[in-house]
Amino acid sequence: MTEEMQTIKQHKYNGVELTILMPCLNEEKTLGSCIDEAMAYLDKAGCRGEVLIADNGSSDNSLSVARQHGARIAVCHEKGYGNALRFGLKKAYGRYVIFGDCDMSYDFFHIEEMHHRLKSGYDLVIGNRFAKTPARDAMPFSHRLGVPFLSWAGRLRYHCHIKDFHCGLRGCRREALNALKLTAPGMEFATEIIGKACDSGLKITQVPVILRPDGRDGKPHLRTVRDGFRHLFFIIKPLK
Repeated sequence: MTEEMQTIKQHKYNGVELTILMPCLNEEKTLGSCIDEAMAYLDKAGCRGEVLIADNGSSDNSLSVARQHGARIAVCHEKGYGNALRFGLKKAYGRYVIFGDCDMSYDFFHIEEMHHRLKSGYDLVIGNRFAKTPARDAMPFSHRLGVPFLSWAGRLRYHCHIKDFHCGLRGCRREALNALKLTAPGMEFATEIIGKACDSGLKITQVPVILRPDGRDGKPHLRTVRDGFRHLFFIIKPLK
């Protein structure tokens, strides 16, 4: 890399404190509202930031919606939740990254506690949906049973105190997470982050978040039984 290219690359990152990252696959109905909430938080916090959409092959109007609402777009051609987030983390400009689903399940306007924990020195901040009562109909009964069980198994496996291994709202120091060399392509990426962060000795904490009902009309991308077993198998097998 030439000196000029290094200067250009460094200039892109300088001064950007926070990236709010959203993985996206056909989220045209809810994406605009999520971006607006995130933009409003950046304005409220008074920090230099960006909203980055890691699109994972949307065939609806998600990309147009993202542009109309002022977000930056990074298109990930490898399908899968983990692939989209890992790609987004590499493309993010912010020193810190807060990432979450763009289906209206999470409130991007009230992420100040997560942001504060990152600025105070934590490498990874995990949302805990069980610390507050979820909104009515926000979490299926099967998840109310399965997530605590998988989180218990994860705590046992990785010797940590994380109460909610699968909350979709998280924050990280970008360089710390990218250094973990994450590889999981699908939903088990949520478990891999915690496992490798614990194994690497990163400074981890958790904050309460309120879960809201999914605002989309279609079926959720998560497949309860299939993805639950993928998480369990990931917990059982040795980390690479």
